[in-house]
Amino acid sequence: MNRLVDSKKKLLNPHVPRHFKAVLVICFVMLVLCVIASLVFGSRPVGFNELIDGLFHQNVDSYGANVVRKRVSRTIFSLFCGAALGVSGALMQAVTRNPIADPSILGVNTGASLFVVCGIAFLNITTANQYIWLALAGAAITAVFVFGIGSMGRGGATPLKLVLAGAATSAALSSLITAIMISRTNVMDEFRFWQVGSVGAANWSSITTFIPFLVIGIVIAIMSAPALNALALGDELASGLGVRTGTLRLIAAVGAVLLCGATTALAGPIGFIGLLSAHTIRLMLGPDLRFVIPLSAISGAIILTVSDVTGRLIGNPGELEVGVVTAFIGAPLLIILAMRLRVRSL
Repeated sequence: MNRLVDSKKKLLNPHVPRHFKAVLVICFVMLVLCVIASLVFGSRPVGFNELIDGLFHQNVDSYGANVVRKRVSRTIFSLFCGAALGVSGALMQAVTRNPIADPSILGVNTGASLFVVCGIAFLNITTANQYIWLALAGAAITAVFVFGIGSMGRGGATPLKLVLAGAATSAALSSLITAIMISRTNVMDEFRFWQVGSVGAANWSSITTFIPFLVIGIVIAIMSAPALNALALGDELASGLGVRTGTLRLIAAVGAVLLCGATTALAGPIGFIGLLSAHTIRLMLGPDLRFVIPLSAISGAIILTVSDVTGRLIGNPGELEVGVVTAFIGAPLLIILAMRLRVRSL
């Protein structure tokens, strides 16, 4: 009883982490630096004067100024996608109580990809709006399937069972994607660049399409954060605190699917951002989701934008897609986390 009362007081009276202000300032400084780097670096680097002309002097029609203007939409899209994936990862880790949950690891990105490739192959879809709704349907069905499979047997949905279910599902869906594409060269040509994961094709139309899903998903995440903190204490204690655990999981999962599904539809299946951002913030500030979720959005935006700039510098005069860069960074991290955490529950 005393534990229940103490837990309720703790949830109702949030304790600001010790280094919260410092971490927040560092994140915002890094965010500004990432934005500047994204506008300046690429196949054609621009100077300070060209950067100023491109941003503030619309009457200037120089080549460098136009390059900067072209990169503005790409930078904003990269920030939005990174924020969405960061929050999605934090939500999935909280809902499944799995410290290495991520849209790519649980197969959600692959499910979204399968539905998109089916739409391209059989329905001749071509627009961002069509991509999004198909990707959301695929992400949602895959999430339910993986959680259902991972919940079977003794012990329910343990972290290890969820990861194994996600890996098996992702492998099976990837085989289906290959089977659909292999006999359709037109689908393969259209799909192969999207499949790698890239923000290079960003435009203002895709940003406008993406914003409602981003806002709704982040609002759901922030409003769910206090109850998700209670869920981390265990289902029984959370129920004692008045949390409807089933409803909470459903709502939070909807937010996660909206964020990762919309991002996957427009940018392709970019992996490991949720894993990297949520763990980085949790390491610095602790497990309180009221602080982890908003800062995961900022750190996700930073990580994805840095990865995009890195890909441009490595692949110069072309570019290395951001999905490849994040995979190189995220895969070793996943191995380290699995070894250190021994795949225990949050």
